Amino acid sequence: MFISTFITKVIGDKTQWRQYKARAKQLPPNYRTALEALERYLMYFGTGGDGTAIYADLLDLFEQSVENRTPIRKIVGEDPVEFIETFVRNYPKGQWILRERERLTTALAHAEAEEAKSV
Repeated sequence: MFISTFITKVIGDKTQWRQYKARAKQLPPNYRTALEALERYLMYFGTGGDGTAIYADLLDLFEQSVENRTPIRKIVGEDPVEFIETFVRNYPKGQWILRERERLTTALAHAEAEEAKSV
């Protein structure tokens, strides 16, 4: 029960996920390999608030790139990590790393304020 709730929270509704996977399977092998690599990274890195939206948008990008015959390297650039992390920033709601960055910034601002009071 907990696992299915967790998976639903991370990747969204099973029906949407299956539709995404079916669409991804239609990509040419090299594009599918690249998309699966980005998908795997997202599973570890975390997605924005709506897990299925980011995957669907990423797939849309790859489908359009296939239609336009855009090379994979032109899609992701020289640094695929930078590409996917920039892509994820468009889906900030609920992203744990953004909350942690904000928490870190706030904590250091408080520490700096306390330090200023003691001087």
